Amino acid sequence: MGGDVGPEVVIGGAELARERYPELRFRLYGQEPLIRAALAAAPRIAAEAEIVHVEGVVLGTDKPGQAIRRAKSTSMGLAIEAVKAGEAQAAVSAGNTGALMAMAKLALRTMQGIDRPALVALMPTLKSDSVVLDLGANTECDAENLVQFAVMGAAFARTVLGLDKPKVAFLNIGEEDMKGTEAIRDAAALIRTAAVDLPLEFLGNVEGNGIAQGNTDVIVTDGFSGNIALKTAEGTAKLVTGLLANAYRASLLTKIGYLFSRPALRALRDQLDPNNHNGAVFLGLNGVVVKSHGAANIKGFANAIGVAHDLVTQDINSRIQLDLKNFAAHRPAPPSPEPAVGAA
Repeated sequence: MGGDVGPEVVIGGAELARERYPELRFRLYGQEPLIRAALAAAPRIAAEAEIVHVEGVVLGTDKPGQAIRRAKSTSMGLAIEAVKAGEAQAAVSAGNTGALMAMAKLALRTMQGIDRPALVALMPTLKSDSVVLDLGANTECDAENLVQFAVMGAAFARTVLGLDKPKVAFLNIGEEDMKGTEAIRDAAALIRTAAVDLPLEFLGNVEGNGIAQGNTDVIVTDGFSGNIALKTAEGTAKLVTGLLANAYRASLLTKIGYLFSRPALRALRDQLDPNNHNGAVFLGLNGVVVKSHGAANIKGFANAIGVAHDLVTQDINSRIQLDLKNFAAHRPAPPSPEPAVGAA
């Protein structure tokens, strides 16, 4: 029931995802009359999709606390409960991000070894997609949080991007080791010590202008900086396409030039289209929950379902748990506390 359009996009995306992954089965939570109307245009899944009628809907204006109190009577809340109960292997929603995060965290809890879940997504670069986390779940993070994000992000990159040893870096105000907050410096020191036995390559720091270069597969930051970086990238993409459109409309000569450059411009548009990179994930929970962009179209929602499919079939949580155990086995022991002055 979430997203800017509602069931039509969700069910259309489910049908497209089913074409790509025939083993998928769907349980649709929401208002049954609207769901059945949308299923009329989706014959591939209409015959076997299970509908769970739920009258309550989480609105985009609802605060997380309000959504939690109504969780057991809303489509979003019951979809997450299905994952908790083992009735579904993943939940995908285009609804209220804050509510989805709050309900998922409360119902599924964080896995062992993870203090806080992180919101992770793909961002386009000059070379390929890069994994970026956290994108807004945690505005303030300590060194332990950042290390856990790095481990989870690397596991996500191996699962979704198919990389054997992803390159990981912290988003910072400079590439030098002494730059940045104490949390970033301490996290980098911990990763350098233990990364030799982890399936990742630690590069150190990357500045904001290096995100789009594509030299780093996983970029780790706190949710405050990560959300700003994400929104800045989205705004920059709209700026570039808008400026190009204005330039090509400026004169007859530029309009003629547009005819010759149209294939390249279409390729650029596809690369910047957020629907091609749709599907953010709350990593670190005891279950898979994927957040689709509210403005996603059918192709975008299908891509979000595809992310859920990959995380489930490749057992992302087991990968994270194994990497955390390896990290814990090789991290340096904390320094012994100094004796109090005057102690016997």
